[in-house]
Amino acid sequence: MTHHPLPKDHPGASVLADQDGGSLRLMVRGRLDAPGTAHVWDEAAAAAHVAAGNLQGRDLPADCSAIEYMDGSGVALLLKLREVVAAQGATLALTGLSPQHSQLIDLTWHCPDQLDSLIPERRGLAHRVGMAASETLVATREMVSFVGEASVIIAGVIRHPSRVRWKDVLLSCVQVGVDSLFIITLIGFLMGLIMSFQSAISLQRFGGEIFVPNMLGLVMFREMGPLVTAILLAARSGSAFAAEIGTMKINEELDALTTMGLSPMRFLVVPKLLSALAMVPLMTIFFNLASLVGGALVMLSLGYPLVTFTSRVFKYVHYSDFFGGMAKALVFAVLVAGVGCLRGMQTRSGASAVGLSTTSAVVSGIIFIAFADGLFAVAFYYLKI
Repeated sequence: MTHHPLPKDHPGASVLADQDGGSLRLMVRGRLDAPGTAHVWDEAAAAAHVAAGNLQGRDLPADCSAIEYMDGSGVALLLKLREVVAAQGATLALTGLSPQHSQLIDLTWHCPDQLDSLIPERRGLAHRVGMAASETLVATREMVSFVGEASVIIAGVIRHPSRVRWKDVLLSCVQVGVDSLFIITLIGFLMGLIMSFQSAISLQRFGGEIFVPNMLGLVMFREMGPLVTAILLAARSGSAFAAEIGTMKINEELDALTTMGLSPMRFLVVPKLLSALAMVPLMTIFFNLASLVGGALVMLSLGYPLVTFTSRVFKYVHYSDFFGGMAKALVFAVLVAGVGCLRGMQTRSGASAVGLSTTSAVVSGIIFIAFADGLFAVAFYYLKI
């Protein structure tokens, strides 16, 4: 039996070409850590190339029974040897691996080659349509499951309020309501100011600027107040919900809650839904009041007294307009919080997953809000509200 040392002797690792009779094999010994692997890397690759070339397409065994220690560096060396041997039309067969080393090797040994992963997969039109339909059905099923589970939990909360984590609800109320109050009132004031000014300029040609308060109160309480408030909160709070839950999903915190027997819906989603139900109607009221302040400022600048503005606003705005707007705000609150939480729980793995979930939460929330607003318009028309 003859031994041909591939590298110089190294105290940590060695790779030998062992030729016994007519068979040829590689002997891998020692500690395959970073220093040992670096020492034998080039020589081992060169010898594996020569040995595989002499086998004429047969398997090249590699005896790993003498490996004392192996980490990722050693795995990389064995993968390199397999690549070199495969280039010669042979196959590297590992033998004598200990159980712990075999588990480490199995993590990467059966993965596809890098060249195979670079080849784009060609899919026909029918296959792409089928994949899109399958993804749509899966997303629909997840949405229905989310709505059903949330409804059951909220129904249980109504029967047993003590089961709610009210501290989390209050903290979420601060994030949804108090922290959003400035931007809500500012946008409401500016919208009331701009709409009143533009309407007054147009109606001055006909001497009808006195009807600006009528228009402003009706539009804000019925339509623009809940709609704009919900869109602002979808961009601010809905995206925050998706980012928070999405980050927990990537960090496997949701899996940890489930493993401990705790429901992520009960601990994360329900407090956000309850806080949105409580704060979105309140934010809508602040938006409406701020818009009336902006409209009053315009009417005062046109020479009309404040009492004229307030009397015309409240004369033509009825209770049905106010409560109709509040009903819209409640539905929009569920949509904003629900879509944000759902997109967060649907977060996939990857560096851009949270950003994609956040974007999807905002876009989906605005689409659902617009769709629901259209349904309200049709319902109010037939109910003559």
